[in-house]
Amino acid sequence: MPKYIGEPEFRHGAPEKIGVLVTNLGSPENCDTGSVRRYLAEFLADPRVVEVPRFLWRIILHGIILRFRPSRSAKAYAKVWTADGSPLIDIAARQKDGIEQRLRKVFGENVEVELAMRYGKPSVPDALERLNLKNVRKLLVYPLYPQYSAVTGASTFDAVAAVLTQKRWIPELHTINQYHDEPGYIDALATSVESHWEEHGRGERLLMSFHGVPRRYLLNGDPYHCQCHKTARLLA
Repeated sequence: MPKYIGEPEFRHGAPEKIGVLVTNLGSPENCDTGSVRRYLAEFLADPRVVEVPRFLWRIILHGIILRFRPSRSAKAYAKVWTADGSPLIDIAARQKDGIEQRLRKVFGENVEVELAMRYGKPSVPDALERLNLKNVRKLLVYPLYPQYSAVTGASTFDAVAAVLTQKRWIPELHTINQYHDEPGYIDALATSVESHWEEHGRGERLLMSFHGVPRRYLLNGDPYHCQCHKTARLLA
């Protein structure tokens, strides 16, 4: 059996396309306990997410966390679940469509955009295979994380690399690992804040909140903490 996966449908002269893989964290397929347990098992097993010795962490994860946390988390998911399913998946899909529409205005039918979640579905391997079947030879990986962290961006690139290392013909690869201080991003945040103020009135303070990571990640060189501060300063 070949070590690397070939391209049985390859034809010389076939039009080569540009592909954009838009990614986000992911969500359970449903808000029931079983779906949440499967999602958490995949998410929390990622060594990028929890930097604890694997043997010890497997005992904690399977012996404690996955026994008790899924039922509590399922109740929290149920509070935000909509008729369209997970809000994160729904919003990410609409973001992907918006990106595709803009790129098509520039590149026409020569660009293909797919959405993937780091954990859950649509999966990274499935999305990459769809791009491969469309003869994508130049690939841009675009995680929807404005600030870079090994927990998010690097984990996404790990997942992409795990698929590509099995391929015989790897596409020309480019990545976007952060955009925390891009003017367009800051302007979009400001527009969102101003729209909220127009509808609900302006409060005395603007509170900005970011997802946290362990302090030791910062001390080990992860730039996420500093990039969050810069985003906040620029928005303020």
